[in-house]
Amino acid sequence: MNDYRNEVYRLMLTTNRCIRVYYEIAKKMGIKENTLLLLDILSDKEQHSQKQICDDWHIPRTTLNTIIKECVKSGYIVLLPQSNSKEKLISLTESGQIFADKVTHTMKKAVQHSMEKIQKEYSTDFIMVFEKYVEYLENEYKND
Repeated sequence: MNDYRNEVYRLMLTTNRCIRVYYEIAKKMGIKENTLLLLDILSDKEQHSQKQICDDWHIPRTTLNTIIKECVKSGYIVLLPQSNSKEKLISLTESGQIFADKVTHTMKKAVQHSMEKIQKEYSTDFIMVFEKYVEYLENEYKND
């Protein structure tokens, strides 16, 4: 049996480096990392529920709640009632969209240029492979 510890460590260290880049971008823009993430998520001009964001992005509900309150107070987001649910939908206001575009610009530019280079030099198949790895890892963990 192969010992994949070194490969997994390389993968985890690289993932952490990637997360650090987002942290540094947020810091440079003068906002919290999770605020940058929320504004990026909402910048698709769709409405999202807090539950959906927490589930998809693994942000603790209390953390997201705090960020949402700050963004509502700043006038960047609005909470909209959802039919047949107590939960509200989160959406950017017009000023929130302008602010989101401003603070996510550096990140989106870096992501775009990086992915263009990857596509040209290799391919974006690594994303599918990483998703499959995580799927296998989750299944192995749950079945142990």
